[in-house]
Amino acid sequence: MSRGRLLVLLGAAPGVGKTYAMLEEGRRLEAAGRDVVVAVVETHGRAATAALVDGLEVVPRRAVDHRGVVLDEMDLDAVLARSPEWALVDELAHTNAPGSRHAKRWNDVEDLLAAGINVMSTVNVQHIESLNDVVQKITGVAQRESIPDAVLRGADKVELVDLAPQSLRDRLGEGLVYPAARVDAALSNYFRLGNLTALRELALLWLADEVDSALQKYRAEQGIDDKWEARERVVVALTGGAEGETLLRRGARIAARSAGGQLLAVHVTTTDGLAEINPGILTAQRALVETLGGSYHQVVGEQIPRALVDFARSVNATQLVIGVSRRGWLSALLTGSGNGASVIREAGDIDVHIVSHASAGRRALPRIGGALSPTRRLAGLGLALVGLPLITWLLSMVRSAESITTDVLAFQLFVVVVALVGGIWPALLSALLAGFLLDFFFVSPLYTVTVGDPLHLVALLVFVIVAVLVSIVVDQAARRSRAAARAIAESETLATVAGSVLRGQDALDALIGRMREAFGMTSVIVYDRDVPLYTATDASLASDEDVETTLPLGADATLYLRGPDLPAADRRILEAFLSQIEAALAQRSLVSEAEGMRPIAEADRLRTALLAAVGHDLRRPLAAATAAVTSLRSTEVTLSGADRADLLETAEESLDNLASLVTKLLDASRLQAGVLGVSLEPVVLDEIVLLALDELGLAPGDVQLVLSADIRPVSADPVLLQRVVVNLLANALRFSPDGTAPVISTSEFGDRVELRVIDDGPGIPAERRDDVFVPFQRLGDTDNTTGVGLGLALSKGFVEAMGGTLEPEDTPGGGLTMVVALPPANSTSDAA
Repeated sequence: MSRGRLLVLLGAAPGVGKTYAMLEEGRRLEAAGRDVVVAVVETHGRAATAALVDGLEVVPRRAVDHRGVVLDEMDLDAVLARSPEWALVDELAHTNAPGSRHAKRWNDVEDLLAAGINVMSTVNVQHIESLNDVVQKITGVAQRESIPDAVLRGADKVELVDLAPQSLRDRLGEGLVYPAARVDAALSNYFRLGNLTALRELALLWLADEVDSALQKYRAEQGIDDKWEARERVVVALTGGAEGETLLRRGARIAARSAGGQLLAVHVTTTDGLAEINPGILTAQRALVETLGGSYHQVVGEQIPRALVDFARSVNATQLVIGVSRRGWLSALLTGSGNGASVIREAGDIDVHIVSHASAGRRALPRIGGALSPTRRLAGLGLALVGLPLITWLLSMVRSAESITTDVLAFQLFVVVVALVGGIWPALLSALLAGFLLDFFFVSPLYTVTVGDPLHLVALLVFVIVAVLVSIVVDQAARRSRAAARAIAESETLATVAGSVLRGQDALDALIGRMREAFGMTSVIVYDRDVPLYTATDASLASDEDVETTLPLGADATLYLRGPDLPAADRRILEAFLSQIEAALAQRSLVSEAEGMRPIAEADRLRTALLAAVGHDLRRPLAAATAAVTSLRSTEVTLSGADRADLLETAEESLDNLASLVTKLLDASRLQAGVLGVSLEPVVLDEIVLLALDELGLAPGDVQLVLSADIRPVSADPVLLQRVVVNLLANALRFSPDGTAPVISTSEFGDRVELRVIDDGPGIPAERRDDVFVPFQRLGDTDNTTGVGLGLALSKGFVEAMGGTLEPEDTPGGGLTMVVALPPANSTSDAA
């Protein structure tokens, strides 16, 4: 039996029309004569979706009793028994009720596919396991249900059901997605325009990546090596030299010329480990790649040109950027044309850009010398000078006409031993001396340097050549061994530093401490403008041969080292340490500046609010009271009893408002100074709302109350919270059109409890959203009865002092919604 096909409809968010599209396709298949059944469809009360189910065969669901609650699940056995050609299975990431055959619905789908049944299903991007944490960061909502990427990538076809974010919000506002009671909270939270735009981009990128993977798989299966220019991919080859920055910027410009161009940087590490690179330069270039929007890769290969071209073909690259060789003309003449020409020969139809740079042609010829230490070379030389006379004496004691072969092999073995001990130069000296001794003492005529038989001369030459070749092999092996050991030591050092940082140790402490240990330094000190920031010292390592070195770290910092003089090889990894320390210092500086600016910004905001209050609300009640008292004292106007009573009432009301304002100004000054008394305790929002209505003299009918019964108490100061609600509600009443009552609603979202004060007034333009908390931005406040509160700036300060947030949002259909979000009482230590 052949396996069934899986078609998945992918959506960016609930409500884009996945289920609707699945049912439409099911009806089309049925009209074409196909056998289609509805295995399970979730309509979520949407009439248009439910209408499409009519006329299709529906397999009855299976009822599952879980702790007294009856749950309806897809009847897998019934669908298998029915064995249709196509089964419509909604919500692929759904978690089945306990007691079901499988834990997840996608496991049920696997059984259907194995039975040869084609399946059409739906899933939202937030349920893809690899994107789960990204979606949580965007929306603030943790997804409890997920589907492995492998399941979705294994589908025969994945189609995106796309809908513009604003169109989805319009559908939501019209009640086509959720019931009316859930629309306001949904629009204000999960279905924000920014959230939907980000989710849509995630879905498009995931699907584009899936298409790209499918293309790569097809090319691999078909053995296609030719480039397919479906998308410009520019690969930049990095050697670890200073020219890498020039190459990267040129590659970025090439990629930017085509829409959707992709930049990839690759560094090829040779298997022999002999290529000299600067880790610090590579680290900086990797950061530059990420800044330019590209990706960094590192591959290992025996031949750099072949490895580079193979990587370019593996990513379907269309452009390859390499630098002009840093070798001079003499080096190129002696050693060949170099990697550039080899890359061009290997590249085939990939365009190769050879970019000139400041370092071109500046590399000198390699130095002639061994990789062994001076001690080993001296030991090999001593062994040659002592051992050759000794071997000559021993062999001469048993010399005969037939022993010449044994004599040659003995000297050959000795030369190999000298090569193993001392390398090429002691081995060459041993070979020459051994050849002379063989000729003088063992080749006829004896005790002369004359060779009677030409074959003996050939044997001596072969003898010397073998000795040279063996010494070269030993030298190369020693070089590779030292390079490998050094690479291991450097990688372990850097891995230790990275592990220390990942385990929570301060980055600078880890870097400086490990630097001192790695290089055996007596002390390592980082100075910032001559002030020591970090110090790592070990006085037991002090020596009279210690040297002092000062290295710059950015513009203002310096690194002081005291210890042994570092050889050139150690300075390579020192550069890597320096670049990491510079980055850590820069990050620390930015964090410090941001932390330092926060209280200044808060103080400035509250200071602005206080000044505005003094200039605005103090003047108004004071002017009203002064005018009333002046009129009462005037002798030029005769006042009636009613007029005098009105003036006295005005003066009394103004002075009461003035006293209230002074009290609030004092509170605001305490808030600015950070000494406002905030007493957090569990507070029931319903009680605060009723107290605010009483304070404003409102009846419950004057305001629409949509208060949830199961809302948890919040952690807040009841007095401050009541003043916040009073101020927000007063603003909403002021701006609500006649005959329209503002709405107060409560709800829970994630780890926050939210209170909304909603009006249907003119709202606030998007371009003025940042100005909404400038104090006293209200209309119609020229009378003496609208209150003298410090406005939204002080309300926001009170809410933030209680650990919450106050944010404005658009009311669906027009108006302004002020959202107060506070932590639940059981989520804070204050409430405990």
